[in-house]
Amino acid sequence: MRSIAQPGAPIPERIQWVAARGRAFSFTLKAGMPLLEAVRRGFAAEGFSGGVLSARGGALGPFAYVMPALSKDGANAAFYSETFRPPGLTRLKLAALTFGMRDGAPFFHCHGLWTEVDGRFNGGHMLPEETVVAEPFEVSAFGIDGATFLAEPDRETNFKLFGPVATEPTGAKTTSRAFALRLRPNQDFSDALEGFCRQHGILRARLHGGVGSTIGAVFSDGHSVVPFATELAVTAGQIAPDANRRLRASLDVALVDYLGGIAEGHLVRGDNPVLMTMELVLEVLEEAERP
Repeated sequence: MRSIAQPGAPIPERIQWVAARGRAFSFTLKAGMPLLEAVRRGFAAEGFSGGVLSARGGALGPFAYVMPALSKDGANAAFYSETFRPPGLTRLKLAALTFGMRDGAPFFHCHGLWTEVDGRFNGGHMLPEETVVAEPFEVSAFGIDGATFLAEPDRETNFKLFGPVATEPTGAKTTSRAFALRLRPNQDFSDALEGFCRQHGILRARLHGGVGSTIGAVFSDGHSVVPFATELAVTAGQIAPDANRRLRASLDVALVDYLGGIAEGHLVRGDNPVLMTMELVLEVLEEAERP
């Protein structure tokens, strides 16, 4: 399997996880509000301070983003481009977002695809501090209670990255068991989720959110992404038994690579290793009976 050397030694725990409770809901982002504040208010209205969301459509402006890029100094295995600020209205096609805390304040990590005012179809990593909701649009969210995503220095990648940490439950209304996860580098996306579910007695699960990067990508229709640095958003995901009752992950994603190539599709199992990180929430739909 493909792998990329990271600047720091691998951390033994390859999946960072916290058990929690959660609930799916939707809300409308308000026009004229910074995207970060609009997201915070939407989660807070349902009693949550952290979680994940996905969007299909929407309008942003002002808007700022970066794309994946090669590292200039070798301090990281890959890095970010300069900041792009397209004029006018940017029309969002899709996005996945992780909402949590960084430096004591609300923050998010968001990847998506969009069309800029000049018609350019593009994608990348949205900047929370410089992105504003231009028109109201609805998003699908999953709030978690008993866990949140906290940005902390990661010695393996030499980035400050979101990872799940346990928090005191607030008593928010929840409907299901959930696990907040962060997958570390150089492990296959599908294999990692399947192994986690087997270990924790999960028979069926639905993936919510899904923000991260893979070392290129290989899709089930045969096409592939060769450039190794990507910014990826999961568009649909589940883990369920196949006809032989073996757990199998099904993952649909959209991504942009560091050369500006855009790809969407269904990932093959066993050939899509994580580059830097993968943040997500698993909602437990069915689990083995506990002794």
